[in-house]
Amino acid sequence: MEVSPGYDKATKGQVCKLQRSLYGLKQADRQWNKELTATLMSQGFSQSSFDHCLFTKGHGDSFIALLVYVDDCLISSPSADLISDLKGFLDKKFTIKDLGDVKYFLGIKVARTAAGIFLTQHKFIMDIIHDTGLHDAKPADSPYIQGMKLRTDMGHPFQDVGSYRRLIGRLLYLSMTRPDISYAVQQLTQFIQHPHQSHLKAALTIVKYLKGTSYTGLFLPSTNDLKIRAFSDADWASCVDTRKSITGFCIFLGTSLISWKTKKQSIVSRSSVKSEYRAMASTVCELQWLVSLLTAFQLRIAKPIPLHCDNKATIHIAANPVFHERTKHIDIDCHVVRNQLQAGLICTPYLPSSMQLADMFTKSLPSYSYR
Repeated sequence: MEVSPGYDKATKGQVCKLQRSLYGLKQADRQWNKELTATLMSQGFSQSSFDHCLFTKGHGDSFIALLVYVDDCLISSPSADLISDLKGFLDKKFTIKDLGDVKYFLGIKVARTAAGIFLTQHKFIMDIIHDTGLHDAKPADSPYIQGMKLRTDMGHPFQDVGSYRRLIGRLLYLSMTRPDISYAVQQLTQFIQHPHQSHLKAALTIVKYLKGTSYTGLFLPSTNDLKIRAFSDADWASCVDTRKSITGFCIFLGTSLISWKTKKQSIVSRSSVKSEYRAMASTVCELQWLVSLLTAFQLRIAKPIPLHCDNKATIHIAANPVFHERTKHIDIDCHVVRNQLQAGLICTPYLPSSMQLADMFTKSLPSYSYR
C-alpha cells in the first residue's frame, strides 16, 4: 500500500484510510448501488425481486416507479407532483441533473406522440455504417441470405478478430430495438472466437440491410388492451456443426412487442417435437418473469395467456399427464409447461405455420417478410 500521489503530509509507514468510494475504484459501482438502494428504500420504495433495477412505491394515482441503470434513472408516475418531489429529494441527496422528458436513454431515441412511443437507434446505426465504410453500399433486402448455413471452417480465416467482435457486439446491442436482425446476429455470434471471411461477409450483409431500414424501430401505442400473447417456435437440428436446434419466441403486450429471443438450445433434440417443447418451456419461463414484473407495475394480467405453437404433437404432450417412452428424457421441460398449463397461467392454442410470428426468430425468411 502506498500514499496517493500528491499527498505529502503522511510520514513514513503511513497510508490513507478510504472514507467513501470514488469513481474509478473497483468497488465504486457496488458502493454506489448499495447507497442508492438504501436511500430509496428508506423513502418507502420496494426493490423488485424480479429486476433489481426497478423500484416502486404506492398504488393507483399515487404509484411511482424508478428504473436505474448505474447512475441514469427513468421515473414514471401518473402524478407529476410525485415525480417532482422525488427529483427534488434525489437532487438534495446526490445532486442530479434533470433532463426533463426522456428523449435518449442508453443510446435509444424515444419519440413521444399522442399515438404512442417510438423507440429507434438511428444514430447508432449510422455510426456502424460509418465505421464499416458502407456509405455507398446498396441496401440489402433482408438481414440474412435465405437458406444459408454458416459453418465453423467456412472460407479463409479473418485476421482482424477484434473488429469482428466489436461489430457483432454492436449488432447485439442494436437488436434491443430491432427484432428483425435477431436471428442473423445469433448465427454470427457463434464464430466470435475464430471468424472467417464468410462470417464477416454475412455480418456486413446485416449492415447493408440496416442502411435501408435505419429509421425502423419499435412502436408502443398509447391505446392498448394489455393482454399478453406469446408465440413459440423451433428449427430442429439447424446447426450444421452441432445439430442443435434453434429456439425462437416473441411476446406481445396488446399490440406491443415487448420480449423476443433467438437462442441455440443447450442439448441435441432427437426429434422436432422435443425441440419445439424446449422452445415452449423457454417461453413459459419468460412469461412467468414478465407476469411477475408487470404485476409490480400494478397491472392485472388476463389469464390464461395464449401460447401459440404450430406443432400439434407438442400441444398434446403438454396436455397429456401420461409420460411416454419417447418423452421421458425431457420431463423437466414437460413439468415446466404442464404445471403452468394446469395452474392456468397459459393455454396452448394451435397456430398454422403460415401464421407463426416467431418463425423469423428461428430461420432466415424471404426478403418480402421484412417489409
